[in-house]
Amino acid sequence: MDTVVKRVLAVVAIIGTLYHIYLVIHPHTPFADLRISVLDLTQVQRAAHVFLIALLGYLVSYLRIRPRSRIGALPFAIMTVLIMIEFVRLDLPIALKGFAVVIWACTMLPTLLHSTQKWSNIACALLSFLPFVYLMITYETLIYRAIMPEPWDLIMSYTEILLVLGVIFRMSGPIMPTLVMVFLLYNLYGDAIPGLFSNPGFDFDMLLGKMYAETEAGIFGSITGVSLKYLIYFTIMGAIVTRLGFGQIIANIALLFVGRSPASPGRSCSVMAVLMGMFSGSGAADTQFVATLTKPLFEKVGYDKLVAAGVIATVGSIAYITPPVMGSISFIMVELLSIPYSSIILMAIGPMLLYLFGIVTYNELYVKKEKLPQLEISALIDFSYFKRYCYVFIPIGFIIFMIYRGFSINLTVTSAAILFVVFAYADPSLRPPFRNLLKALEEGIIGLLPIASAVIAANMIMSMMVMSGLASKFSIILMTISGSSILLAVLFTGFFSLVLGMGVPPIATYVLTSALTAPTIQKLAMLNGIPEEAALLATHMFLFYFAVLAEVTPPVALSAYAASSVMGTDPIRTGVYAARVALPKYLIGLTLILSLSGTALLIVPVIQALPLGEAIAHIFFTFLFTIMGIFYLNVAVVGYFRENMSTLERYVVGLCAVLLFYPSYMLSVGALVVSTPLLIRKVIKTRTVVQPLHHS
Repeated sequence: MDTVVKRVLAVVAIIGTLYHIYLVIHPHTPFADLRISVLDLTQVQRAAHVFLIALLGYLVSYLRIRPRSRIGALPFAIMTVLIMIEFVRLDLPIALKGFAVVIWACTMLPTLLHSTQKWSNIACALLSFLPFVYLMITYETLIYRAIMPEPWDLIMSYTEILLVLGVIFRMSGPIMPTLVMVFLLYNLYGDAIPGLFSNPGFDFDMLLGKMYAETEAGIFGSITGVSLKYLIYFTIMGAIVTRLGFGQIIANIALLFVGRSPASPGRSCSVMAVLMGMFSGSGAADTQFVATLTKPLFEKVGYDKLVAAGVIATVGSIAYITPPVMGSISFIMVELLSIPYSSIILMAIGPMLLYLFGIVTYNELYVKKEKLPQLEISALIDFSYFKRYCYVFIPIGFIIFMIYRGFSINLTVTSAAILFVVFAYADPSLRPPFRNLLKALEEGIIGLLPIASAVIAANMIMSMMVMSGLASKFSIILMTISGSSILLAVLFTGFFSLVLGMGVPPIATYVLTSALTAPTIQKLAMLNGIPEEAALLATHMFLFYFAVLAEVTPPVALSAYAASSVMGTDPIRTGVYAARVALPKYLIGLTLILSLSGTALLIVPVIQALPLGEAIAHIFFTFLFTIMGIFYLNVAVVGYFRENMSTLERYVVGLCAVLLFYPSYMLSVGALVVSTPLLIRKVIKTRTVVQPLHHS
């Protein structure tokens, strides 16, 4: 049975990938005039995408059953029982009510009874056809019945919701689907909640209708459309890069630039992470890739295992903010804010480089403090290797050029993926077997499953919040907590984002925080002198950045778990070290929104808001002070600058570093006046000690 399912999975996955690729080509073919619903209509395309995610998710779950805690699953299962009871209470034929119980048993019973997982996954895979086929048949009239759905609309909506929640549970665990259920039950029973957070309480049949029938709400909304329009194409390209042999080439090129220094392992994994981040946009996947390739280098030099794992976990997460591929959040921003993707690329460059600088400086200071030996490698790749394979970066240049020329992202990335295929088979040293290309097509959509299921869940949550008006109520609370202080609001939101990120992926963290806190943050930013458009961009980039930081913030840090699995370290302690390795990254995020000069790290807001000369001055000084703040803070964390530092010296330098991050020129200059002489004294002291030894 396993062999049959494996073959079915491979065939369906390849067909699913080819379907998405054809969607890019279809408008330019003669078939575009035929108006085929699954190829031309947004509603049906998104339904087909959700169907493929559910079907493939259950097939993958059949082959790779992941043990889940019954205690963690219990609240989720109980909530879904309430939904089942609400459905049974509807005025519907008894057969449909019985079918609803069967659907619940197939999708939710395995969360508590692990012995039922095998058969239930096959049953759910087959059931996933029902709501999709029904929507394809009735799409012309279904959309008009969203407010007053018919009985079969209700059972199909109920089935789709439970199937989606079931696949999210199997892919990502109980937290994300539990969160969806909390918002769904809040909309159902909000009238029982006293005070500010009360809502009218919506009828269950109305909720089912909106979740299934409306194109821009519920399951098939615009956030789900992000997975269909953008994310699938980047995962396809990432799978092609890996399966056709370009991953190792990129790793070897990274080794070219690191030399034989004791710091070379940290440098090499940083360069690899950035280079791979240009292609993948997946933090955990990049972490695993980098960890596997650089583990022997860290061991040769003698890094502490936890420090090495922390460095790897931190650099792996940089994929989320490395242009031109920056993960799912950037495309959500394109849809929500209606801004060009090219603007997001430009705004991400500054924070990404500062994030990378923080990792590199920590690594250099740590190596000097520990006096680690030179890296001994018998034969480093020479420059002729780079000249031989530098063509691997042509597709990335092509993507950037096409995006700035205004071409659609899916067309651009698909073209770049085809370029990689052409290069692979044109290069005699590569020419992978055809089965590798088929495997890449298979993994292209399978690699999307955890992300896409989280995106669909985020769409459901967003729809529930819009209906209940929860965002405006949360904004009132945030405004009350912070008063008129942007700093308090930003600190609270950053903490809220990190806590939320402990249980849900970055995409869901961003969607929730942007819906709940963005209006208040933007309003306070405007009160602090940031123009409206600049405040909007800075607010969402701040939320984007902090959603990414949750990936490496303990106790639940996916990149830390990926690094620890390769390095053989404890995942929780790895997360703690990952947080220490680039401690400045948290302060970089706060700087983005505290004042107009802070937004200069994003470049675009100040260029839009100020005359060019004044904008360039802000950009120069803000970057200068932030870079010095990063360096000084890492000096304080590592406790080393030319020699070991005392506890008092570390605290003084650390406090001055924090002041350098605050976007106030007066505070920054004051911090430099206090801290710089201390470090200069260290330089003079070490030189006077070394000089006599040199002459002797």
